[in-house]
Amino acid sequence: MRLTSLDLAIVAAYLVGVTLFGIAFRQGQHTVRDYFLGGRTAPWWALGISIVATETSTLTIIGTPALAFAGNITFLQLVLGYLLGRVVIVLLFLPHYFRGEYYTAYQLMERRFGARVKAVAASTFLVTRALAEGVRIAAIALVVKAAFGTEQRTSVLLIMGLVLVYTFEGGMKAVIWTDVVQFILYFSGSIAAFFLLLHRIPGGWDTIVHAAAATNKFQAFDFSFSLVNPAKTYTFWSGVIGGGFLTMASHGTDQTIVQRLLAAKSERESKIALLASGAIIIFQFALFLVLGVMLFAWHGAPAIHPGQSYDWVFPDFIVTAMPSGLRGLVIAAIFAVAMSNASGSLNSLAASSVVDFRELRGGSIPGGSDSAGFLRLSRWMTLVWGVVLAVLGTLRWGPMLEAGLTIASITLGSLLGLFLLAFLLRRATASGVLTGMFVGFAAILWIHFYTPLLWTWYVPTGAGITFLTGVIASLATSLGVAPQKAK
Repeated sequence: MRLTSLDLAIVAAYLVGVTLFGIAFRQGQHTVRDYFLGGRTAPWWALGISIVATETSTLTIIGTPALAFAGNITFLQLVLGYLLGRVVIVLLFLPHYFRGEYYTAYQLMERRFGARVKAVAASTFLVTRALAEGVRIAAIALVVKAAFGTEQRTSVLLIMGLVLVYTFEGGMKAVIWTDVVQFILYFSGSIAAFFLLLHRIPGGWDTIVHAAAATNKFQAFDFSFSLVNPAKTYTFWSGVIGGGFLTMASHGTDQTIVQRLLAAKSERESKIALLASGAIIIFQFALFLVLGVMLFAWHGAPAIHPGQSYDWVFPDFIVTAMPSGLRGLVIAAIFAVAMSNASGSLNSLAASSVVDFRELRGGSIPGGSDSAGFLRLSRWMTLVWGVVLAVLGTLRWGPMLEAGLTIASITLGSLLGLFLLAFLLRRATASGVLTGMFVGFAAILWIHFYTPLLWTWYVPTGAGITFLTGVIASLATSLGVAPQKAK
């Protein structure tokens, strides 16, 4: 079954409407501060929703139900770590970010260690974000293919073309407010899917519970411990520790989220926005996981084959079981998620490219006539990254949720280690932290390719190796520097 005329009309109305809505914010874009920070005018609740919309991707909507379909809801333990990581960011990271006028997370590293460290940190972000976003964009092809029967390349070009238009024109303000609209749409669509499944499954909730009981689908906690057993990827310890470190890295050092935190009116509103996003995200993941259990019951509790991807389960239900109109709404909702992610990534990639690789010192952007030039450059850099992400989105990545998280986890550990060195070690030196980053990144690459360590432990392992190596290297280099005579 393909989309009906009504479905197509709903999807088309959404795509056109959100694009025009984003373009409307062009009028307020006069400086780089407006383009990258939205003029710091967004309220905390909009920023909180924007953070959730940014960390929620097509991978989340497709991949999270698939995890519960194939296993259980123990992935929710990782979300507990997401909450813990947010608390650490509020207490340790945000006070540093609001001690100056910063446009990127890596300007703070320049002030602490110099331009070379900033360039390395920014480069790490650019590569990581581009690859991870490529996986996210590729995920939308599953939905578009199921709905329209189009090829992956066509669907990617359609989504990226529309996102580029409003991000190019409206900047961060357009990103934030379209995120709010898109969150409302995809969350409403998910709630609608929940009630439709509940209605369509004979026997309703009792049937779901009965089907889930035989394979412990509703098991939320696993207190066993393993670093290498794939069946123990999501345990309480890997969730709280691994998820906590992953969030500290993704929300505390990754420009895509940090840029939203910097766009707050004040440090206090930034903290409230981040904590509010944590409350929303745990409810959201619980909903997606329960949808996976319900789909398992919908399919008659089928036999599960280990290692097989079940990413097709939710898109298949949308296209084959949802009534006309609602099907179009949910397809539009999944488009909304993809567009929200892509727009935020485009703006943050452009921000880091323009700000972190120009001859800027002291964390400030030149004013006056230079602002117009920077604004033009920022828009064109957005276009460049749009092309890069479109190309990456046409690749095939395998099981998508874990592929995206694994890519991010490989590099984010060394980046988090750098920031922890900056915040916690006063005697940290530029050469010491760079040595730590190099050793930490190399170690995780070796671990990924040559050991069975689970990806949930990549960030704490990488951060730990980076931090310890950075401490040793910094102390060694600082001891080798002869003290200067007092003048």
